Amino acid sequence: MAPTVERVKRRGLGDDAADLVREAIFDGRFPPGAPLREIELAEQLGVSRGSVRDGLAVLAREGLIRTGWHQPTTVIEIESDDVEEVYALREALDGLAARVAQPRIGDSEVSQLLDLVDEMAAEVDGRGDATALVHLDITFHDTIYVIAANQRLTSAWQAVRSQVHLFQLRRVRDGYLPYRDGVVREHREIVELLQGTDQRAVEEVAREHVAAARRSLLASLPPTVR
Repeated sequence: MAPTVERVKRRGLGDDAADLVREAIFDGRFPPGAPLREIELAEQLGVSRGSVRDGLAVLAREGLIRTGWHQPTTVIEIESDDVEEVYALREALDGLAARVAQPRIGDSEVSQLLDLVDEMAAEVDGRGDATALVHLDITFHDTIYVIAANQRLTSAWQAVRSQVHLFQLRRVRDGYLPYRDGVVREHREIVELLQGTDQRAVEEVAREHVAAARRSLLASLPPTVR
């Protein structure tokens, strides 16, 4: 008898609920600390409370919300300790991703990254919308992980990706001008180094890119009170 496997599971309403609530968090409709109530969300989304519960479980695993037994479910507060932890991990991951991606990158991948940088430049020169810029920023780094083609590395990135996205939105909204002035130049430099052969250089620049983001965000936050 041939070995059997389970059927592919269809994407459920819980995943759809997670996508919509995540988008609302990123858009600022649910700011840090805001409560997320199952009954209200179920009514707004037109799904069952069970689907909302499943969606919130996804967001909890991503680190976007906090929940607990007999505790309200809320969007995470952005505190300095959290920023230190997430960006320290991201710095290591992004540096490794750039190092691994460099010998694998081809002309089509370079074009894809440069197109994203050009879109960033157009956004800066146009509306300068913070949400759009951060989306392009995250997509740029997603692309590097795809090029690196290391499944475990990508899984580690996905584990903190949503928190990075939220933290970057806060960083840009608190200090848009410094971000605007460096976003195109820094990403273009990473692309240039990815086309070279110096793996140490591209890793160092990728790590410093993240370290600068961490410093910028921490400068706008009050220290964590213990």
